[in-house]
Amino acid sequence: MDSYKGMSSDNIKGLVLALSSSFFIGASFIVKKKGLKKAGASGVRAGVGGYSYLYEPLWWIGMTTMVVGEIANFAAYAFAPAILVTPLGALSIIISAVLAHFILREKLHIFGILGCALCVVGSTTIVLHAPQEREIESVKEVWDLATEPAFLFYAAMVMAAVFVLIVHFVPLYGQTHVMVYIGVCSLVGSLSVMGVKALGIALKLTFSGMNQLIYPQTWVFILLVATCILTQMNYLNMALDTFNTAVVSPIYYVMFTSLTILASIIMFKDWDRQNPTQIVTEMCGFVTILSGTFLLHRTKDMVDGPGSTRLPKHVDEDGYESYDAEGIPLRCPESLRAS
Repeated sequence: MDSYKGMSSDNIKGLVLALSSSFFIGASFIVKKKGLKKAGASGVRAGVGGYSYLYEPLWWIGMTTMVVGEIANFAAYAFAPAILVTPLGALSIIISAVLAHFILREKLHIFGILGCALCVVGSTTIVLHAPQEREIESVKEVWDLATEPAFLFYAAMVMAAVFVLIVHFVPLYGQTHVMVYIGVCSLVGSLSVMGVKALGIALKLTFSGMNQLIYPQTWVFILLVATCILTQMNYLNMALDTFNTAVVSPIYYVMFTSLTILASIIMFKDWDRQNPTQIVTEMCGFVTILSGTFLLHRTKDMVDGPGSTRLPKHVDEDGYESYDAEGIPLRCPESLRAS
């Protein structure tokens, strides 16, 4: 108890809100997948482009849970510093994996636990050594940062990559390669976070007496955020409906966090305010993240027990073939190629 004597009441509030946010967001993955499964049993699955989940109350409960978590996370930043709040977001991965193990019966073996741990350690290392945010006094200043050549190049590369993924790779490999759906979510998400930060700055300045809603840049950011979030939710639903939640959640967190930090470095020039030690530490965090992601993805079909390495070729509950005895991803069914 002595270690908490120096913590202010505001910091305690921020800590509680951050922990609550992680629980709600982690649980939302499970509730949403339960809703997706229920909707897929009576309609067209989200994994093949269906939207019957929009009529499923359980899916909306999951969405509401996620929104509550995001609101709690946003509120936590109003009470506690980012260095306290941001690392706690990694707890949603563990919560999601544990709940999936017990509720969805999605087995989380020892290597999956190790992969999750590496992802959490790497992400936490990056976040803990991230620089302080720069002072912004107007949404116009954010717009100037967003329209500099470096960030415009990054945004163009992201949109080009998303276009190629959606047009070419989703129809061919969306049902057999988890990185396709997650790639779209993460790339678009890195842009949406930049838009959200711009809107947060605009709202904060507006509430302090400097109205930012009169500037057209604010409404452009609103349109950007709405478009990106709708795209993210669509392909995240496809990923959750098609693949194991214990795999989707940590991979999405890792890719989303990594790309968001990269976008922030480019747009806000974070590395200009860091020393070499901090930069090297962040790079070590990236290596740890990549190691955890590879381990988790490569061994996701492993089963526990002597002499067992990977599950043999099988057909899942929806009739889709997954992996053969050597762990090589099978091609998607011809029926999906034609659709």
